Order: sequence, then structure tokens, then C-alpha cells
Amino acid sequence: MQIIKVPGINGLGRTQGCGKAGNEILASLNEIYSNEQGKPIDVKLLDLEEIHLDNNNNNVELTNKLIYENALESFDKDKIIFLGGDHSISYSIGKAFKDYCKENQKEPCLIVFDSHPDCMPANKNPTHEEWLRALVERGFQAEDVLIVGLKNSDKEELNFIRKSGIKMMNINEILLNIENACDTIMEFANGKELYLSLDIDVADPCFAPGTGYREPGGLTSRQLIYFIQRINKMKNLRAVDIVEINPDLDKDGMTVKLGAKILSELI
Repeated sequence: MQIIKVPGINGLGRTQGCGKAGNEILASLNEIYSNEQGKPIDVKLLDLEEIHLDNNNNNVELTNKLIYENALESFDKDKIIFLGGDHSISYSIGKAFKDYCKENQKEPCLIVFDSHPDCMPANKNPTHEEWLRALVERGFQAEDVLIVGLKNSDKEELNFIRKSGIKMMNINEILLNIENACDTIMEFANGKELYLSLDIDVADPCFAPGTGYREPGGLTSRQLIYFIQRINKMKNLRAVDIVEINPDLDKDGMTVKLGAKILSELI
């Protein structure tokens, strides 16, 4: 398993601190001595890499190119965990994942945990508000995408989701029976190469205040960890990203610590 820091930012000025998240999460991981499966955690023994990006030069096209090329090369290894960055990085990672699967005659599958669908009309270089729509409009099959935990969607986004055929699971479906909801998610990904994208704002702000678009009524940290633990057992889990953690907006390091906890359960 490899962990790659991807401090990319293209978030309409609301995600500036997200570039620090990778280093902060790894620093917090030093305080976790083992995960809940009893596996010891030693940061010094992890396979760590970073895609070096310059968020100050405003060259988003170059940023996307670097993320795409590095991600595409990494998929030949075992499970990869990408530490964002804001959610715009998932466009280039998802594009690379699609191309990797095509080259290897595998079917890709994308599951997104997010309070928002990120399906606004797409720019040439998608921001964190339209990365998923751009990915689908540019070749990722909509029927292979499932968004989990939606709580706040623009009318434009909902129209696109319904017309395109993207699957949705709202927060109430999870609360009715979390075990059944997780079964449904895992069944959706069965037989496909799985890329899991996790926007931390799917968690309720009382557990994850350090993010730019807080939405009340989200998952508890315990519920989110339950999903991660079960999905991590899937042998077809190829890639995970953890995005939208903003240390500059955090309170007592709560969000960074949750990110580190999630990462520990994936190791």
C-alpha cells in the first residue's frame, strides 16, 4: 500500500488551507499506535510519496496533468491512498483510474461519500464543485458512480444526476439501517475495480468542523469509520482519496484527527 499526498487546490477561494491536510494527517497518525483491527501503526514504515504542486502559480492545467500522470502510474501497485487537497483532485485521479481500468480491461467503479454532488456545470479545469460532472461528461460511465450521504444539492445538480443515471444514497437511507446500506454499497462495487472518494463534509460538523462547506445532520464519526472498515475488506478496493480537510478551519484538531483515524483503518 502506498500513501500519496496531493495538496491540489481549485476551490473557488474557499479551500486554501486544504493543501496542508496531508502533512497534518500524517503528524496526527503518529498518535495512533494501532488501528481497531490491532494492526500496529508506524508512520516511519509507511510508503509515502507526494505529488509536488505549486498552488501559487494558478496553473491548474499543469496541476491536473501532474496529478493524472502520477496517479496513472501508481495504480499498477496495491491499494493507493491519496491525501488531498480539496475535491478537485478527484477529477484527475478519477480520469487516470478510468484510463488504467480501460488499459487493463477492467470495469471501474466510483463511490463518493459527500454531502454535495459536485455536479455543477463543468469548467475546462473543474473546481471542487463540478469535478464529478466533468468526470462523467468526459467518459466515466454514470451507472458506475454512486454518491453516498447527500444532504444539500442544487436543482441543476439533481437534474444532471437523474438524466445521467448516477446512483444516489441519501443520509436517511443510511440511518434506517446502516448495515443494509453498507451491504448495498458493497454490492454496487462487486466485481469492479473500486475507487472510493471521501469528502470529510459527509461527517456532521460536530465531528469534522475543519472543512469549507459544513452541512448539519451528517454521519457520526463512528458511522463513517464503520463504512470504511467494511469497504476496506473488499479485495477490489484499488484507490481511496480523503479530501476537503482544512486545518485552518479546524477546532482542536478534530477533523485532522478524524482523517488520521480513517487513514489508520485503511492501513
